[in-house]
Amino acid sequence: MAQNFPALFQPLQLRHKTLRNRIVFGAHTANMAEGGLPGERHRGYYEERALGGAAMIVVEPVPVHRTAVLTRGNFLHSTDEIIPHFRKVTDAVHGHGAAICHQLYHVGQHGDFDNSYEPSWSPSGLPSFHDSDGSHAMTEAEIEDIIEGFVQAARRAKESGFDGVELFAAYNAVIDQFWLPFNNRRGDRWGGSFENRMRFSRTIMERIRKMAGEDFIIGLAVNMDPASKVSQSIEQLQEIVAWHDRRQLMDYVTCGTGSYFNFTGIIPNVFHADKFGAPHAEALKQVLKHAKVQCEAHVRTPDNAENVVKSGQADLVSIVRGQIADPHLANKAKEGRPEDVRPCLSCNQMCWGRRSRDYWISCLINPSAGREFEWGGDRFAPSKKPRKTLVVGGGVAGMEAARVAAERGHSVTLAEASDRLGGQFRLAGLQPRRQQILDYIDWLERQLNKLQVRVLLNSPLDADEAKAIGADEIIVATGSSPDGKGFQRWMPEHDSLPGIERGNVWSAEDVMSRAASLGHRVILLDETANWKGTGTALAMAEAGHKVTVVTGAVTVMAEMARTAADLQARARLRELGARLITETVMLEWHGDGATVRQSGGKPERIAANSLVIAATNVPERALADELGASTVGDATAARTAAAAIYEGRKWGMSI
Repeated sequence: MAQNFPALFQPLQLRHKTLRNRIVFGAHTANMAEGGLPGERHRGYYEERALGGAAMIVVEPVPVHRTAVLTRGNFLHSTDEIIPHFRKVTDAVHGHGAAICHQLYHVGQHGDFDNSYEPSWSPSGLPSFHDSDGSHAMTEAEIEDIIEGFVQAARRAKESGFDGVELFAAYNAVIDQFWLPFNNRRGDRWGGSFENRMRFSRTIMERIRKMAGEDFIIGLAVNMDPASKVSQSIEQLQEIVAWHDRRQLMDYVTCGTGSYFNFTGIIPNVFHADKFGAPHAEALKQVLKHAKVQCEAHVRTPDNAENVVKSGQADLVSIVRGQIADPHLANKAKEGRPEDVRPCLSCNQMCWGRRSRDYWISCLINPSAGREFEWGGDRFAPSKKPRKTLVVGGGVAGMEAARVAAERGHSVTLAEASDRLGGQFRLAGLQPRRQQILDYIDWLERQLNKLQVRVLLNSPLDADEAKAIGADEIIVATGSSPDGKGFQRWMPEHDSLPGIERGNVWSAEDVMSRAASLGHRVILLDETANWKGTGTALAMAEAGHKVTVVTGAVTVMAEMARTAADLQARARLRELGARLITETVMLEWHGDGATVRQSGGKPERIAANSLVIAATNVPERALADELGASTVGDATAARTAAAAIYEGRKWGMSI
């Protein structure tokens, strides 16, 4: 059935390994180590993607030195204690026919003292771009120490059963800091001329090859960041990788996007185009004669991947978030079922979002990610006692509960009061740049149809009607609604916004469902500091309204800073002429404007025709209380879609 993606499912020889296809689950910090060791969470996470058909897995980086520790979940550095633990991971992955490599890293000047308790070592002592810390310019003896750290980390990888290593020379880490004149201002044999600046990476690669032998893959991770004036141009990167390639120092090169100078491009969000990194991979492929080229950055789907490989832009594709969202992406594509691939939203909320808070990563639409060892992967064991089940409410919590229950063999009826499934998440999908949410809801609907779930639209149920269906199990997923009060966390002494009764007030839900009648000038009071308020403001601004956003948060969309989409969202609002007022409370709504006060400032009156409030909702649980039934999602407590989908899946697995 792989004829749908003939290029993608051609085998590829990579040194001593024959990869079964061109799909790689590339390196990313899953942050799952416990006590610095890989455990069952790691094993289950990577094994599930090998089982799902990925050709090669590159396990998240191990620090090569005590000065390289970057996250709480990093693996132990400089110790053989990790070897038997990693052997369990490599054996599991090999057991499903995938190759497995290990990324090795040191980010040089951009380290994290809070995790390493060491100074950050770098070529020339430049400051970090993570925080306000400076770094330590290495002596030649210390450079040799770091090189040996890479070699010993590679030795441990080989003894752990890895098929190779990938050297992290991307985003302005220590290797590419030696390459770049901006970072490398040394006057000794490690700096100055091009050859001298290449000495560090060349020495590492040559010593790893000597140590590991011929049957060991050496990969090189690089990046392009055209938005940064101090990063290398594509011509300079071509020169660097071609220089290494002529000496046959590496077997493949993988090219990402963004950098520590411009973080938003590293993990492309909804504001970035699909196949964002493909032109860079193509440029590198043009100058390489020996090494294979892998494309990274927003290759989200099998169609994207097929296009990249078939067009000759790259030999391999790294699909990370796509395989976090659906670990069986490769097998589904091979079997001619791409419509069954759960589509990544590029939301970054539970992958990068959790990692940025130093938690282990998961996925908004696949809560099994990181829980494979507990939940049996992204697969569901049949129920020993199939039951007749009723799910009341067709938002994403109810849809996921119905889907998983049906997967397990239960007979499921899903009743939704409105004429469409998807609930408030569908409204979110109508915000600018968030179409991928609608793709996911379409996927859920297809799965419900395939599983023969009985879907009742336009079917609000009272308690008697719900009981009359005769279900053995009832779960209530009736969601939540705006409370209409305009409560502000930054002014908690008021249960409601003074003057809200004067009218011309709408909720964000009213706006996105087109129920609001807005004037030209609109104030959006954003109590959430996330996509709910910002996405609604974008929708109004793009529709031509003059928008002022008022929030008590330090920045607009502050809660979504961990997704790296907040900078671009604010920039887009400003492009559209919106005014953004932060650290501000709304003292009173007058019906034709509002009085606001910024922290430490004086009250200011802003004229407006309409007020839109984006706030935390209140649960709709009257039916659940009357039935004495359990709830999932917002019917329990109003939160994000991540909580709704998690609870829907957990309930579907429990019955």
